[in-house]
Amino acid sequence: MFAASKSLALSSNARVASSVLSRSQSTLVVAEHDGKSVKTETLSALTAAKQIGSDISVLVAGDACSEVAKSLSGHSGISKILLAQSDDFKGYLPERLAPLILKAQKEFNFSHIVAGSSAFSKSVLPRVAVQLDVSKLSDVIDIKDPETFVRSIYAGNALMTFKAKDPVKIMTVRATAFAADESTGGSAPEEALAAAEFTKNSEFISQELKKSDRPELGGAKIVISGGRGMKSGDNFEMLYKLADKMGGAVGASRAAVDAGMVTNDLQIGQTGKIVAPELYVAVGISGAIQHLAGMKDSKVIVSINKDPEAPIFQVSDFGLVADLFKAIPEWESKI
Repeated sequence: MFAASKSLALSSNARVASSVLSRSQSTLVVAEHDGKSVKTETLSALTAAKQIGSDISVLVAGDACSEVAKSLSGHSGISKILLAQSDDFKGYLPERLAPLILKAQKEFNFSHIVAGSSAFSKSVLPRVAVQLDVSKLSDVIDIKDPETFVRSIYAGNALMTFKAKDPVKIMTVRATAFAADESTGGSAPEEALAAAEFTKNSEFISQELKKSDRPELGGAKIVISGGRGMKSGDNFEMLYKLADKMGGAVGASRAAVDAGMVTNDLQIGQTGKIVAPELYVAVGISGAIQHLAGMKDSKVIVSINKDPEAPIFQVSDFGLVADLFKAIPEWESKI
């Protein structure tokens, strides 16, 4: 009888502890946006946050971001929207956003702070982590439980599962690993959050955005990338024409970027953007391990290279051994 009672008590205590742990999980998602719409990376971060726990707040900061806040409030599963709308946040300077996140953390005591992996989050979250004296968890691709996470290492050739013991988990999640949240039916209330004190060593001057009818590289369903085999930036016009006909985006390998053929915002790979489109076309790309790390999760990979021994063919679903300067114009003419 005593043994049975003791077992029952332990089981009850375990359930209580589990319930308390579940209630103690609260997550802040830091939204990235363009003033009108939220970035895909943030919607992926929202999906990740829902795997951590049910108490989710979203921080929306900017000089004119009420539309973004309203849009996010319609997603289900969000407890509240923290809206920080001020000219202080014009240009999205990390020197001003990091103190704001710290202020929100001090007020609400979140257990997790999450953002999509991007140049923005890589500038802001390390500043927050330093001030809180915790580690920053980068490029998380899976969440086992609120303390256990998975990330890829060795250029994507191995997976590391690790347990984070810091009281506050600050992390970026890889957008290609978490589907963008498309839920509806939410009505999260907005709560104003005033700007925190910040240093004035940096000042926003101006911003020039490229206008393009092509989809954003990170969220495109079709990506056509060129490598060293393109030989010159002028030859990338072939890829632009093909991409425009297919409704896709254009990317590049690091070799093409380093050679000055295209700007580094098109770079795909370990030190560039990570993409996982429905269709990835690699043109004149040999397939260095660093490039594969940025595109190998694509649903279908098609490669065009004149070298039949090119490593890119090992990860390709379809391969064409041909002269790209003949193959691409012919492909484009048939669309």
